[in-house]
Amino acid sequence: MTVGKVLLFSALVLSILVPFRVYFKGEESKRRYKISLAVNCVAFFGILLTASLMLFGTSASAAEVEATAVATSSMATGMGYLAAALVTGLSCIGGGIAVASAASAALGAISEDSSILGKSLIFVGLAEGVCLYGLIISFMILGKL
Repeated sequence: MTVGKVLLFSALVLSILVPFRVYFKGEESKRRYKISLAVNCVAFFGILLTASLMLFGTSASAAEVEATAVATSSMATGMGYLAAALVTGLSCIGGGIAVASAASAALGAISEDSSILGKSLIFVGLAEGVCLYGLIISFMILGKL
């Protein structure tokens, strides 16, 4: 690892740990929250500036350009897998929340009038459809890789 990567990694770790130290230190007051927010903002923008300088401040040779092209294609594949996982996971979380609400309302409605069982099952099925749409989209993403 180069010195720049070590410095960037240590800056990232410190930007996470320092605001928590300020937050947990001292008495509860608005001043502590303001200090924590200010330290977090300064650390974030400082790391952003450092990372930008490291990214755009280097020169590239032909071998580095070829290695970057290979890394970019592998990074694109990795991002595709990450996108597919996020689509599936988040759609299942949303579908679970929707089914929880729809199913509890359906059970309450069925307990009062059992003739609306079919209508309530349709609404619960529509809520479950959200998960299936997310799964279809993730298959489409994986098909492009």
